[in-house]
Amino acid sequence: MSLRADAVSWRADGRLIVDGISLEPPPGSTVGLLGPNGSGKSTLLRLLAGVRPASSGVVSLDGAPMEKVGRRAAARRIAVVDQHSSTEVDMSVRDVVRLGRIPHRRAWSAPSAADDAAVRAALAHTRLADRADRAWHTLSGGERQRVQIARALAQEPRELLLDEPTNHLDIQHQLDLLALIVRTPVTSVIALHDLNLAAMFCDHVVVLHQGRVVAAGTPSRVLTEELIAGVYNVRAVVTPDGPGGRPSVRFLPGGPGDPGAGQGA
Repeated sequence: MSLRADAVSWRADGRLIVDGISLEPPPGSTVGLLGPNGSGKSTLLRLLAGVRPASSGVVSLDGAPMEKVGRRAAARRIAVVDQHSSTEVDMSVRDVVRLGRIPHRRAWSAPSAADDAAVRAALAHTRLADRADRAWHTLSGGERQRVQIARALAQEPRELLLDEPTNHLDIQHQLDLLALIVRTPVTSVIALHDLNLAAMFCDHVVVLHQGRVVAAGTPSRVLTEELIAGVYNVRAVVTPDGPGGRPSVRFLPGGPGDPGAGQGA
């Protein structure tokens, strides 16, 4: 059983932000949500997490509608990493990661042995054990994102939802972070802007445009020059057999309607 969306829609101020999307990430896979700004990626992640109720359609977890699952039970199964995670409180890395145990603890209860073990495992998996006592504010941007992933993993989820986790990171930290996500034994759904990163790390991609799914499948099947032109309004050359046998995308100046679009490509 798994996380599933059936024809879900969400409306704001009379406008459809998500329009009848169905999605069921294969268990253990890494799924990339692609699309330009305003295509509905972040909203769809919130619907999948149960944070936002759908205007229509159903999000279900192991066959049960999310509203019947309940927020606390859903938080034990689904972890979310937002693109902007910050705190004004001076906390250690270990304390931030401990926040992931909240869905498993009773109010005001002390951490259990299981809580401590989950935190240690999350720190080890994200290679942060040696930074556990450091102040979160002293870390680099890439390290802070790893802490947020460790916090999510301390929840011991089966599904991990990430909203633009590589934003504002340099290339090395982008690659390291996505490699960390891929080797984590959970089902991951990641909203991404970078098509090449999606091609490198995702098993499947789902492309959104104006709130609808316009393509879904493996990166090799979905990331075509025609799709990129239609969805992003840019020209690109797609090499189907790039590194690791995955496609690679090279962008060209000028939009699809540029009179010189066929020259010098």
